Amino acid sequence: MRKAALVLIAAALLIAAAAVFILVSNPPQGSEPPIEQELGLELVADGLVHPIAAATAPGIDDRVFIVDQVGTVHMLMADGTLADGPFLDLREEIVELSPGYDERGLLSIAFHPDYPSDRLVYAFYTAPLRAGAPDGYDHTNVVVELTASEDGLSVDGSTARTVLAIDHPAMNHNGGQVLFGPDGHLYVTVGDGGSANDEGLGHNATAGNGQDTDVLFGKVLRLDIEREGNGTAYGIPKDNPFADGGGRPEIFAYGFRNPAYATFDAGTGGLFVADAGQARWEEVDLVVNGGNYGWRIKEGAHCFDPANPRGDPTGCPDRGARGEELVDPIAEFRNSAQPGGEGATVIGGAVYHGGIAALDGGYVFGAFRGGGSPLFIILQSDGNWTRHSVLVGAPSGLVPGYLLAVALDQDGEVLVLGSDSAGPAGTSGKVWRLTG
Repeated sequence: MRKAALVLIAAALLIAAAAVFILVSNPPQGSEPPIEQELGLELVADGLVHPIAAATAPGIDDRVFIVDQVGTVHMLMADGTLADGPFLDLREEIVELSPGYDERGLLSIAFHPDYPSDRLVYAFYTAPLRAGAPDGYDHTNVVVELTASEDGLSVDGSTARTVLAIDHPAMNHNGGQVLFGPDGHLYVTVGDGGSANDEGLGHNATAGNGQDTDVLFGKVLRLDIEREGNGTAYGIPKDNPFADGGGRPEIFAYGFRNPAYATFDAGTGGLFVADAGQARWEEVDLVVNGGNYGWRIKEGAHCFDPANPRGDPTGCPDRGARGEELVDPIAEFRNSAQPGGEGATVIGGAVYHGGIAALDGGYVFGAFRGGGSPLFIILQSDGNWTRHSVLVGAPSGLVPGYLLAVALDQDGEVLVLGSDSAGPAGTSGKVWRLTG
């Protein structure tokens, strides 16, 4: 959902009620009809401000942790009620947010794989710009490690230890996802630095940050938090692509614009990343170690020219500067700034293995737009990915208001997070459960 406010406002005016969603696989495949089963949304929590992420904790099977952008984490109990008081409160640590629209704030949390015996919680948030940061930058993105209480049901913000800090040029394109992989390492998604076209203050003037492996912008990072490195709070996994040189050793994959959502498939271990496009294409990537996902050579599977960002270049390199093949997305759709567009940005995303047979094995995601947001699933068959609409009730089949996140609850069922507001204001934030 995280895009510049002006892009969002312009996109909202262009959204059509009936729009075309285009999916690309290898080779490109057309979109398919909606899944046959009509599903519903069961409201399980409301009164939040702007819930933008949800997480579950190993060993804690009776609640889900809901991240509110304004800086708090709330516990959603199995009976559908919110526990009294926040699990974590970082409101004093984050930058002041713009209520109309903002991409900053508390963006995600992750629990140590051995939680709660190992009582470590990780959070990604946007802090005020730290001393010594470059002039003109907007804020500092921070990943912190916190220690929970003995029972694992509360966290004192004063226990925070900084793992990673990245000074960020603009308000937008922070990325913001922290999560643990099946390998036990901590993954962190970082946007390209913000603004537009991957250029301007804080951007590589020649190739953009997405393709510059000497910076952390526009990357998926992988950190070994079980050991410290040389002057860092983390070690480097030995098989990171630049662990032995040629780029920042933290990098796992690169070529992203704003990879704001990431999740692992509990069945296959595959890493799905929803990467926000600019004004033409929104994408979902299946991310592998060392992969180059194209930005800013490409937007989605299409050539991109920063001098003409809404144009349609007839050609572009199919490989990066090192001769590596550019990896196309497994799904994409038109941005609402384009005729027939579906939404202002892609909203991720969870791989489903729950009780609704029609969704089994698919990646459930959606699009951010005013007046009701669409929900989708991509399913794989014979190596190809196809997209289907997921209808969630008559007459529109849409998620009410603005879709902010799709996640899983403690039982592996789909949670849908949204708000009536495009920005972090009011108390219209809601959490629904997808029902069959």
